[in-house]
Amino acid sequence: MRGPGDILLLATYELGRQPLHLASPLAFLEAAGYRPRAIDLAVERFDDEAARAARLVAIAAPMHTGLRLALAAIARVRRVNAAAPIVVYGLYAPLYEALLRARGVAAVLGGEYEAALVDLVRASEGGAAPSPPSVTLARLAFPRPSRAALRPLDRYARLLHPDGRARLVGAVEASRGCKYLCRHCPIPSVYGGRFFVVPREIVLDDINQQISAGAEHITFGDPDFLNGPRHALELARALHAAHPSLTFDVTTKIEHLLRHRELLPELAALGCLFVVSAVESLSDRVLALLDKGHTRADVDAALAACRAAGITLRPSLVAFTPWTTLDDYLQLFDWIEREALFDAIDPVHLAIRLLVPPRSLLLEHPEARGAFGPFDEATLVHPWAHPDARMDALQAAALALCEEAAAAAEEPRTTFYRLKALALTVAAGRPLPPPPAPRPHAHTHPPPAQRAPKLTETWFC
Repeated sequence: MRGPGDILLLATYELGRQPLHLASPLAFLEAAGYRPRAIDLAVERFDDEAARAARLVAIAAPMHTGLRLALAAIARVRRVNAAAPIVVYGLYAPLYEALLRARGVAAVLGGEYEAALVDLVRASEGGAAPSPPSVTLARLAFPRPSRAALRPLDRYARLLHPDGRARLVGAVEASRGCKYLCRHCPIPSVYGGRFFVVPREIVLDDINQQISAGAEHITFGDPDFLNGPRHALELARALHAAHPSLTFDVTTKIEHLLRHRELLPELAALGCLFVVSAVESLSDRVLALLDKGHTRADVDAALAACRAAGITLRPSLVAFTPWTTLDDYLQLFDWIEREALFDAIDPVHLAIRLLVPPRSLLLEHPEARGAFGPFDEATLVHPWAHPDARMDALQAAALALCEEAAAAAEEPRTTFYRLKALALTVAAGRPLPPPPAPRPHAHTHPPPAQRAPKLTETWFC
């Protein structure tokens, strides 16, 4: 093993999970003979000494929030180590290549990046300054992710089970990339419609080591678990055979829930508690502009299919887009109320605003591209303003309300009706109330049992 600690890997934010974007590159680097140091800044403090001692620093940016935090980490590294090359890797790295290089980043790596990171580390030993492609889509030979040096699972999000008990959660990916081209999603901008299966034995081995560390529930973090339905089902069967009491959750498209609805009862029997699906909107016009591949009627059909199978559907939403009308927004409340989805949709989803990063496929859409301004470094997106100014004001007020409610540990149903009252205030032509003042936490004891299973980390991109 070479140079203990001279390679430093930093993670910033990975949806409250123990970061696979540390565990996977750690495994590749260790297999190549390196002994990198890894720090998850979501649960650990920045270590000035580790950064100062590093001859190369690699920072993960798998999502928008992670990219924002990575920029802060870059500045922190540079304050203590002006010489070490900095690499940023993960889904969002190639989208922001120009910005990152302007901040002094030596290389960006996206797609199937791990082998390219090893090559870059190896080349840097001789003082070379290689310039690998920002996106690599070659099939990798995956080792088992290396988790021994990571923070324990009890530092991360937990499952709130319907039985009222919180359970430790592990996270894996059975596949990477996606074969679909939803325009608002960053994945097609990097993967271009390709996806890669992680071998079943590697996924099971990774799950086993997390079970040994206390995990009782597994989150499959694949962009779409049913991109390869045979692989997914065989994996779920093998997992259940080995660990009959283990539960899991997956993410998949509404389109897949309908196309493979015959698989849902078996997935439920194998331990699937809930499915996250990017519903995004109930407006067929908005769904068409996003190329989501489903309609509002499909959403209702998928919800019915999940319920019939005994699986909770947890829709994710992008409630505010340049094309979402006030009536569209109000219909979300009617639907959630009618279907009793108060516990299945985190309130913040009713405040989420469409984020358009560089290279987004939306920027190429003839009907959509005129809605967005030039890239703004301050917000890290292509900004947009709604043609109905009330909608922008409503979104800002809804987000402030959600933040205040989360700080007070407010029940989701209560927050839902407060948000609905806010929307009805706009519909009635009355001025919005001022932003809510911060409130202290309503209680410090664990939240009551949820009617629907969920993770304790509210979903953010």
